Formats: sequence, C-alpha cells, structure tokens
Amino acid sequence: MNNSDFEITAIGGEDSPLIATFITNSWGSPMSISRGRIFNTTDLPGFIYKKNKKVLGLATYNINKEDCEIITLNSVLKNRGLATQLIGKVIEKAKISECKRVWLITTNDNTNAIRFYQKRGFEWVDFYKDSMKESRKLKPEIPKLGDYGIPIKHEIEFEIQL
Repeated sequence: MNNSDFEITAIGGEDSPLIATFITNSWGSPMSISRGRIFNTTDLPGFIYKKNKKVLGLATYNINKEDCEIITLNSVLKNRGLATQLIGKVIEKAKISECKRVWLITTNDNTNAIRFYQKRGFEWVDFYKDSMKESRKLKPEIPKLGDYGIPIKHEIEFEIQL
C-alpha cells in the first residue's frame, strides 16, 4: 500500500459508533481532554480512513474563531504516511475556515508524537507542568505511565502558523 491508496473522507454521522470504538480502544473512552476542556470525539468534525468498516486512521478537530485545534490523531498504519495526510486535511480545512493557526496538545511521554509534529513544521510553543493531575479528575482513565514507561505528567502545546 502506498500513500495514494488512502481514501480519506470527512467524518459522517454514520461514523460515530466506529469512532467511539476506535478512540475507546486507543484512549480508554471516547472523551478527550485538552487544557482542562472535555471533548466527546464522536461529536467532532474530522477526517477518517476506514477499510472494510474498520477505522485505520482518524483526525478530529475543533475550530474556535481563528484557531483550529487537533483534538485526536490516530493511525494504526505506522510509518505509511496516513497520519501526515490526515493532518494535511485538517490544515486544509483550517485554511478554508480562515484560521490563523493549527494547534494541539500532547503529553510529555509521547516522544513519537513530539518528533512527528516537529518534523511536519509544528513548533513547541508551551509547556504545562503537572497539568495531567487536573485532566485525570475529568478523565480518570488516563494512565499514570505512558510510552516507554514514562510518567504522564505534563501537556505540551504545538502549533503551526497558517
């Protein structure tokens, strides 16, 4: 499979159950926490790649005035370009919506994402020390340990200016 094989579409209403299952399997529930705000990922706009009624890639976002926040980005196809294409779709939508930036939050343990976003032009713009304490009050499913056994303690903000 090469990058041209990905038929990424906008999320449709019929995708909600698939998204709920996909996000729950990845993150413990369909709820996502970003900077103390709760998002139900099944209610968000975004882009999806599915094959045989199975989600293989998903990006959800939230536009607020001139800001477009990527809420979730997941791909089960690693190192194949799918996540890059999903981000590209969100950036296209943000430009059409006249946003000035696309931004996102990741956690300190997510070293793969930290590399991924920087390689795609996102700048590390803020660091929220010990913010996961508050996030766990809203979403207790957030584990204490993350990737590579690193304690999940902080949020990191990345952005790309449009």
